[in-house]
Amino acid sequence: MLSLALSTLRFRLGGFVATFIAMFFGAALIMACGGLMESGVRDAVPAQRLAAAPIVVAGDQEYDGSQLGERVRLGAAQVRTVQGVPGVERAVADVSFPVAVVRDGRPVTSVPDANATEHRPLGHGWSTAQLAPYTLTAGARPGAAGDVVLDTGLADRAGAEVGDRVRIVADGSAREYRLTGIVEQSGGRTASQPAVFFSDAQATTLRGDDTVDAIGVLPEAGANTTELRDRIDEALDGTAVTLTGDTRGMAEFPQAAASQDNLVMLSAIFGGWAVLVAMFGASSTLGLTVRQRQREMALLKAIGTTPAQLRRMILSETLVVSVLASVLGCLPGSLLSGLLFDKLVDAGIISGAVEFRQGLVPAAVAVAASLLAAVGAAYITARKIAETRATDALASAATEGHWLTRTRLVLSALFLIGGVAMAVMTVTMMTGDLTASTAGPACIMWAIGLALLAPGFTKAIVWLLQGPLRALTGLTGYMAVLNARANTVRLASTITPIILLTGVATGTLYMQQIEDASNRAARNGVLRTDDVLTAEAGGFAPGTLERVRKVPGVDAASSYVTSTGFVQSPDDADQTSDGWPLQGVDNARNLTVEATAGSLAALRGNSVALPVERAEALGREVGQSVTLRLGDGTPVTVKVVATYEPQDETTALLLPAPLLAAHTTDGVAGQILVHHAEGSDSAKVTAAVAALVADQPGVEVSDSGALTAGRTGGQQQLATINYLVVGLIVGYTAISVINTLIAATGRRRREFGLQQLTGFTRKQVMAMMGLESVLVSIVGVFLGTVAATITFFPYSLAKLDELVPSVPVWIYLTVVASAVVITAVATLLPTWRATKSRPVEAATAAV
Repeated sequence: MLSLALSTLRFRLGGFVATFIAMFFGAALIMACGGLMESGVRDAVPAQRLAAAPIVVAGDQEYDGSQLGERVRLGAAQVRTVQGVPGVERAVADVSFPVAVVRDGRPVTSVPDANATEHRPLGHGWSTAQLAPYTLTAGARPGAAGDVVLDTGLADRAGAEVGDRVRIVADGSAREYRLTGIVEQSGGRTASQPAVFFSDAQATTLRGDDTVDAIGVLPEAGANTTELRDRIDEALDGTAVTLTGDTRGMAEFPQAAASQDNLVMLSAIFGGWAVLVAMFGASSTLGLTVRQRQREMALLKAIGTTPAQLRRMILSETLVVSVLASVLGCLPGSLLSGLLFDKLVDAGIISGAVEFRQGLVPAAVAVAASLLAAVGAAYITARKIAETRATDALASAATEGHWLTRTRLVLSALFLIGGVAMAVMTVTMMTGDLTASTAGPACIMWAIGLALLAPGFTKAIVWLLQGPLRALTGLTGYMAVLNARANTVRLASTITPIILLTGVATGTLYMQQIEDASNRAARNGVLRTDDVLTAEAGGFAPGTLERVRKVPGVDAASSYVTSTGFVQSPDDADQTSDGWPLQGVDNARNLTVEATAGSLAALRGNSVALPVERAEALGREVGQSVTLRLGDGTPVTVKVVATYEPQDETTALLLPAPLLAAHTTDGVAGQILVHHAEGSDSAKVTAAVAALVADQPGVEVSDSGALTAGRTGGQQQLATINYLVVGLIVGYTAISVINTLIAATGRRRREFGLQQLTGFTRKQVMAMMGLESVLVSIVGVFLGTVAATITFFPYSLAKLDELVPSVPVWIYLTVVASAVVITAVATLLPTWRATKSRPVEAATAAV
């Protein structure tokens, strides 16, 4: 059977090329998403500054299975504990804090990209230089409080040499230091965060406390790393975590931990879409090519071929083509996966410290999924052909048989019910970014469910359109209708990819439009501000807030801090893995909301103001207490001093800025909100505020848009990623449309020849096929539109609280026009080619 299958491949090249193309691009698409998934699961974050330490001790960044948003620090006592563990030669405490090196009045390392926090300079004590290790290329170590050492990159950008005076901003204040040395990282490595080294005593002073970010462990000679790690874990007794290998970078980039969740979530969503679309598209194409050979199969049965031999032949053909196509498809899929990963890093969705890792697992999954789809489709079709008697098979080769089988009906029901279930979950259960994880697949499931019932819908729609089509187009329309009615299963096979194309493109593009509308509707929430002061390094100079409040025309000014946290007590049934947004202010007049109970002016010390709905859910009233886990994992019991009614979907818990700032990574408030007095000249007030902080390098004055700029920029980047991945899926679907239509039309050469011998002109054949393409487009676009509604109506209800969103119609019209044009071109070009030969030759050609 294998030799027969190989011979068949030689003489049925056109049909198998269609199968090859479908499998090739399907495997590439699955491989691309699989590479992202593996990188997310591995979550490799190699050490940079701490590369010389085989073991790194850091704070536990998890709380109740969720990632904490701020750095969890360690105490001096834990450093002493680690130093006392047998086998530890040195336990080096790593202290880090934001700094800025100034040249010509501006920081030399302003990085306004999505990963700015990973590229800003950090100050450290000199003792941690041995952990990279860094080596001096010029000068000497910092010995006094006024000494500093820069890495080569910073020194070059500052235009500084050993002995020069360098201005550095730390702890909100700019001071001049003497550059005593320049260092570079050994081994040719370059840390993504520029390093500034002070004496250990000065670093502790600038840090402001005795906590440490991490502990680099240098073992004694001959010590076993695994055993030493176990002893350190036992000594720490769960108060910290030990990191080795490629996880050590988590101590330097704790925000990278969230990348694992982001990457796994995105790859699971898009990968699920890709697998469904690719498998269904490939199986649809393969099923069509096999069904087109019913007459050949019937003749083989008539000369004595057994059903088992037929099945083996079809499966052998399928395996040969599918294995070759899916293996080759993994090569561009691997490149595409790396490209997507880089785009996600550029967008700030994934930390730049995370390394892309792609092994054999994604390739194996891509090949297995492709083979499963191909073999499944081939087996179902082969089984039907093999179980049909030779005489019946010859008859059904000319006329289509019963299409609504029990298997088709059950599968369609499962997909349609699954789509409805996901739509219901979108509205009732999902919030935030998770909403898209159910809304998107709902569209694909309905598209597949409707595609399985496409022959029935095709019959019904053709019956409705046959009258107008005949009246408007005459004989060619009559022939197009007859062909459509006599070959609904074949026509439905060409309609299937158009359903997917229209449904996926319309649903996902409108999902992004709804997401954009939701973001535009989001205002500054509870905040009232005209100007926003933002400090790049270490907060503001002492007394800045008080001086801003005294500027003529300033009505109110407040420090502003943001973070995330969790309600520890009482139990919060509505709390998600992302926790609750926390906002810190110290002036109630910078708030737009009024207290429904208590007073917002009482936000001092350990206190909190809750949204009314949140207070009711927690069963707390003014005067009662709530225990929170702040961003750095510290439990804090706060008193409810007020409740407020949000003006939009804000769910933020309001805290005093000093309380919240102390539990953030930077440890200080990085922004000041300024509200202008009514009737004041806003331009003059803004200019006066800007003049006040002009002597503070790295402090920027902007309008209220700065509060949402990060979120808006991130959403725009995420939209770009969505468009890119959806574009890949839509592109694959478009290829499936072209592939299927070319395969279906190219096999009708004999039919076209017979029509021309009976009096049809070539122009009439082309016109007939043009009308068939119109019918295919109408049915495909209609069913695809129905599939899309199961996505964007529930998504709109969940995001905008309105069933029918205000979205541009031109997007839908563009999708429809694209589907119509692709269908027409993929139908007419093969028809034109098939009718080039003489009718007699075409009519007697093999099919």
